[in-house]
Amino acid sequence: MRVGVLHPGAMGASVAASLLASGHDVGWCSAGRSDDSRSRAAELHEFPQLDDLVVWAEALISVCPPASALQQAHAVRACAFDGLYVDANAIAPATATAIARLMGAAYVDGGIIGPPAWQSGTTRMYLSGEHAATVAAWFEGAVLEVIAIPQEQGDEVAASALKMAYAAYSKGHAALLLAANALAHSSGVLDVLRSEWALSLPDMSRRSELTAQAISPKAWRFSGEMEQISAAFTDAGLSGEFHNGAADLYARLSKFKDQPPASLDSLLDVLVQYEKTRH
Repeated sequence: MRVGVLHPGAMGASVAASLLASGHDVGWCSAGRSDDSRSRAAELHEFPQLDDLVVWAEALISVCPPASALQQAHAVRACAFDGLYVDANAIAPATATAIARLMGAAYVDGGIIGPPAWQSGTTRMYLSGEHAATVAAWFEGAVLEVIAIPQEQGDEVAASALKMAYAAYSKGHAALLLAANALAHSSGVLDVLRSEWALSLPDMSRRSELTAQAISPKAWRFSGEMEQISAAFTDAGLSGEFHNGAADLYARLSKFKDQPPASLDSLLDVLVQYEKTRH
């Protein structure tokens, strides 16, 4: 099977590696991509333009920032792609439905849970739709575990709904923890909060430090994901305001892209100073 991956970022490169390990030919489009992407894609077939990749590929897997998912699908459609299109992005079911309608019958919805898949047992890609089982079979024996959601357990965008529900908590609670620290920092009571945590929630200060280091380099991507989650909540008749707040917090941390802060306190300074510059 000739499969194109859009694009070989941190997650996309690991998806491509699992495809290679399963015996498939994997390609990518180098137009507009960074030197880091080129390095990650060293073992893949390189195509200078998207239409070149589309002509070669029998299937495409989209793994890109959530805010770019619909735009990426339109670009593929404009190249008259007629193969199987797998959207594995962190997007709301409504966005996934729009992409499904754009791509037609040969569409598979996907959602990835876990870190880039370089170790077995860490990462799963859930798939839904008529061709989900077909795509899952491509990854048999790979590091990335791929699970086709039975059609009786959800509609064609069930994988996106699952991803939204999972990330609503996993990334939402991380934003809440950082926001609580920022509120205390802004109010001058951070040391008092830490003292209280030591008494009643003794792991919270350590978790705050770990969250700051783990989340901030990826926050630039999480902002768009929180917006998608907010839309999913709204479409389900629930309030999306909490995750709009999380989107705002992650957007403020975009300066730490690929570079964690020196400490939690320096991250909190950025959050608080950002607000002060708006007034």
